[in-house]
Amino acid sequence: MSTNTTAERLATEVTSSDAAFRRFLHGLPGVDPVGLEARAASLGTRSIKTTAKEYAIDLAISMIDLTTLEGADTAGKVRSLCAKGRNPDPLDRSTPQVAAICVYPDMAGVAAEAVKGSGVKVASVATAFPAGRAALPVKLADTRDAVAAGADEIDMVIDRGAFLTGRYLDVFEEIRAVKEASGEARLKVIFETGELSTYDNIRRASWLGMLAGADFIKTSTGKVAVNATPANTLLMLEAVRDFRELTGTQVGVKPAGGIRTTKDAIKFLVLVNETVGEDWLSNEWFRFGASSLLNDLLMQRQKLSTGRYSGPDYVTVD
Repeated sequence: MSTNTTAERLATEVTSSDAAFRRFLHGLPGVDPVGLEARAASLGTRSIKTTAKEYAIDLAISMIDLTTLEGADTAGKVRSLCAKGRNPDPLDRSTPQVAAICVYPDMAGVAAEAVKGSGVKVASVATAFPAGRAALPVKLADTRDAVAAGADEIDMVIDRGAFLTGRYLDVFEEIRAVKEASGEARLKVIFETGELSTYDNIRRASWLGMLAGADFIKTSTGKVAVNATPANTLLMLEAVRDFRELTGTQVGVKPAGGIRTTKDAIKFLVLVNETVGEDWLSNEWFRFGASSLLNDLLMQRQKLSTGRYSGPDYVTVD
């Protein structure tokens, strides 16, 4: 939990009972879906000059949590992904490193050894990802195992069933317990926005996660039909902006799933710049959860550098 006294005091006050927490979360301003989607679409049409595009591409690369979360993952695949994250373009050493390598807990140790000394973080999904259907002791053991193996960051999923049936305090207490089990690792709380049904629910989940001590709030697992969108990410950016204004505590945002092209990434960076400003324009406070986005960014980066597109063998296929 944040040591900020304002955030602590607010959390204590609004979670004094189920009824108090419900009043607070349902008392948040309602979301105008049409207005939200129109604003997100409008920001996505901004034209970017070449020099700004060069900056945006490098910034986006540095914000990627390069991810492999497949049942067929092997130690060799994870080591290969780590090598790519440390040195995305072997022909151009000016290319930034990615922010983190994101893997399952049993691969956290492999990743930690492979990125040792590089500055690239190891992020591990936990708490019975992606469904989150496990007892709390299992989720906490999952988290502790990942941290013990070398994870710098934990990406947890909330219990959507509890949230959707209004058991907000249960979700709050679970996040707090996972936060404690994470120790020094930063905690990203995944809402699976595609399953929350309404924008109002996404706003409530954002505030719930931040009050419980999330270091980041994250849109999705990437394992359902609807993942990160400009609209749900804009809504979460507004939430972290308002939370900092109220409490003084800054929380990061991580859209994940479905962001595959440079054009997509730049749209999200415009959302960040226009909604929360420069304070969030670093990988300390904004991340992309992605597996294929890096390849397109590298292709576009080389196009800006040489004036031509490379062949299909210029980047590795993950």
